[in-house]
Amino acid sequence: MTSTPRAAHSPVVHLELHTGDLPQARALYAELCGWRPDWIETRAGSYLAVELGDRLGGGIVECDVPRPRWLPYVEVSGIGDATDRARTLGASVLLEPREGPAGWRSVVVTASGGELAFWQPKGRRPSVRGTS
Repeated sequence: MTSTPRAAHSPVVHLELHTGDLPQARALYAELCGWRPDWIETRAGSYLAVELGDRLGGGIVECDVPRPRWLPYVEVSGIGDATDRARTLGASVLLEPREGPAGWRSVVVTASGGELAFWQPKGRRPSVRGTS
């Protein structure tokens, strides 16, 4: 019997809330948890960042979703390799590896595990073709 190699430990480095009502979510978490939002402007648009702890960043994104949901970002050493491995394990890729201002990300989903984003910060060469 052949065994699939196990992935190295990959920490959750970012947690993002997708919601249809950003102002209400922002107010709720500021009051409930003391999270202070910070608007970040990028060439791709604006983003509401929140500090969740010493080693965990976060954000709130307003988008068309049937109900609010949290999307954890797991740091990986190779965005293409992690995305391909998830696909091999049965995941559907919702977002192919894509470059952003601070790094590369992809999003996968499984019926049993939900959605998960992979994150590779800039400073490491990505393992995807056509990305620089």
